Amino acid sequence: MATTTDKLIIFDTTLRDGEQSPGVTLNTEEKLEIARQLSRLGVDVLEAGFPVASPGDFNAVQRIAREVGPLMEGRTGAGRVNQEMVICGLARSVKADIQTAFDAVKDAPRHRIHVFLATSDIHLEFKLKISRAQCIERITDTVSFAKSLCKDIEFSPEDAGRSDRAFLCEALAAAINAGATTLNIPDTVGYNTPSEYGDLIKHLKENTPGADGVIFSTHCHNDLGLATANTLAGVSNGARQVEVTINGIGERAGNTSLEEVVMNVHTHPLSYPVHHTINTRLFFSTSRMVEDLSGMAVQANKAIVGRNAFLHESGIHQDGVLKNKQTYEIIRPEDVGVTTGNLALGKHSGRHAFKTKLDDLGYAAPALSDAQFQAAFAKFKDLADSKKAGVTDGDMHALVADVRSSTLAVSGHAVTPPVTSTDPVPEDDNEKAASSSAASESAPRFTLKHLQVFTGLGITPTATVTLFDSVRGTEITDVALAQNGPIEATFSAIQRIIGIEIQLLNFNVAATSEGQDTLGKVAVRIARATEAEEKEGGDGSSSSLAPSGAVAKFSGLATNVDIITASANAYIAAVNRMAGHDESENRASHKSRNVDI
Repeated sequence: MATTTDKLIIFDTTLRDGEQSPGVTLNTEEKLEIARQLSRLGVDVLEAGFPVASPGDFNAVQRIAREVGPLMEGRTGAGRVNQEMVICGLARSVKADIQTAFDAVKDAPRHRIHVFLATSDIHLEFKLKISRAQCIERITDTVSFAKSLCKDIEFSPEDAGRSDRAFLCEALAAAINAGATTLNIPDTVGYNTPSEYGDLIKHLKENTPGADGVIFSTHCHNDLGLATANTLAGVSNGARQVEVTINGIGERAGNTSLEEVVMNVHTHPLSYPVHHTINTRLFFSTSRMVEDLSGMAVQANKAIVGRNAFLHESGIHQDGVLKNKQTYEIIRPEDVGVTTGNLALGKHSGRHAFKTKLDDLGYAAPALSDAQFQAAFAKFKDLADSKKAGVTDGDMHALVADVRSSTLAVSGHAVTPPVTSTDPVPEDDNEKAASSSAASESAPRFTLKHLQVFTGLGITPTATVTLFDSVRGTEITDVALAQNGPIEATFSAIQRIIGIEIQLLNFNVAATSEGQDTLGKVAVRIARATEAEEKEGGDGSSSSLAPSGAVAKFSGLATNVDIITASANAYIAAVNRMAGHDESENRASHKSRNVDI
């Protein structure tokens, strides 16, 4: 039983390792939004990305360093971290990678370079094709170079969990001698058991020369469902940093879940020799943000943040909870941002009650700007008027996600959007476009003005759509037929108006509560069809990472009690982000960003 505890350093890699989840691609604005939330959450170190992957990836990390690195909102006070978040960039053991990573993170008040090189014999022989001696030499050379640029250096021996222990100690000693301040021990393929991984951390701390002067870190994957257990075993045996992701997203079966590790420490303060400085009340809202922006749905029975985490259907359980919550709840729902209050919101609720509910849900300023708050309140009043039952917490989370999506849809850098109609623009429209160019930076390119759908059994679905184009200053109407339903017809009509063929990559619809008048939340992800076809099938076999090889992907999210209207608005939000996209911001391909640590 622990009597004194050390500070547990929370190293979040949602934006790097988490983004390697199959099908997940976050653009710069999405990464900034998540980074700000992680800063408010109290994360100690944020691995913002892999800067050398492409100019777009570099820009995302650099903007996070400059715009999020100095932020202190939510980080001060008793029980908080009380210092800026460290912004970290990942680099292979290649000097060009390391220099690029430093250039990306150097503007943050506190910054780190994370260098990695495999140490297991299987990786040395078949992937790197180098000897153990060459591995030690490369570690010494590259970590020393990183140290010449930055005082805070982390080194990771990739596939440490399957490395020879004696050689691993030798490699880590070389990294320490070269200037590493944190040693991260990855269970890259999720192979270890908790007893094995805990014993590995203990062995390395006891047998690596210089180990007393550095921080040992865990990085566990969930291939066998043991990521959290392995991480906690590492902490119990001397690790003082944990590398984690929100919702446990990541390559293959994912990474260690941030919320699971923190709440284990939080719930068992006498069982682990560490304490945390995370604002756990922001877990649920942070989880929903990552779910919405990444497109990775959280399973209903996910620990801590799943929708069923605090639901009791069994009569015996319900009876016990009603008598005393501690009979079946080891965590208070409000401690992780799940509200249990009786504040009912409806059409007569005012701004104060609405703001109070948002605060309870984890969306207190500056999580939402004043403009976003006003937009959310307007959507709330419309929803309250249309629902017979009250507005639920699920509805509120969805409204915030809708407003965030709309905000991201107008935050692109291109003043003149690349999306154009196939029809020529009249001279008077050119004048209107010039006069509205400034407005286009703060207003969406396209807004849905009218939608009419005909569908039914034995009827070919037809959609008539009218969009307002803020660049032209005119309304444009088109009609489309479809064989597969009214949503396909609606999307086709929108494509006809904007004059671009679009590939629908993902479409998801979910109800936010129960009942026939529930709010529907629709999320879509799109790409230009021509780009997707041109870049499909590339083997990515270059020894260096592609400068800008990815197909740009754009997501949109919208809510409405009418699913077809929500679908149209979500699709338009994605189109607007496409319209504001600067080609120089293209991210590297998923394959190029994919590194196993």
